[in-house]
Amino acid sequence: MEKHQSARLRFLGATDTVTGSRYLVVSHGRRILVECGLFQGYKRIRDRNRVAFPVSPASLDAVLLSHAHLDHTG
Repeated sequence: MEKHQSARLRFLGATDTVTGSRYLVVSHGRRILVECGLFQGYKRIRDRNRVAFPVSPASLDAVLLSHAHLDHTG
């Protein structure tokens, strides 16, 4: 019998603003980053672009982009 494993979703950006979209999906041993956007707008929001990236890029299996706006692909 196969054991069902739920996917996990981690919000890494765009949680209190509409810019900086980044979501980490972990499922079946794979790590997929959905979007990788820059934060835009007021300086206090743009300053988030200078904070260390929340996950190691080397740990990712793929990056999925929905469209080419800077707040999704930056």
